[in-house]
Amino acid sequence: MNKEKLREITRQIEIIKTAAERLKELSGGIQAIERNASRILASTKMLEINFTDLLKP
Repeated sequence: MNKEKLREITRQIEIIKTAAERLKELSGGIQAIERNASRILASTKMLEINFTDLLKP
């Protein structure tokens, strides 16, 4: 995998993370949105962790 693709993956993960955080901010106390946004953030964290594993030789 080339460096450009790696940068794009990193950027897309960050976009997902930012969007989920924003959803939580906008939820206005709607529990379903807050809980699901938290799940998205947990999944995003796993993407970050798994992605760093891919970068290891």
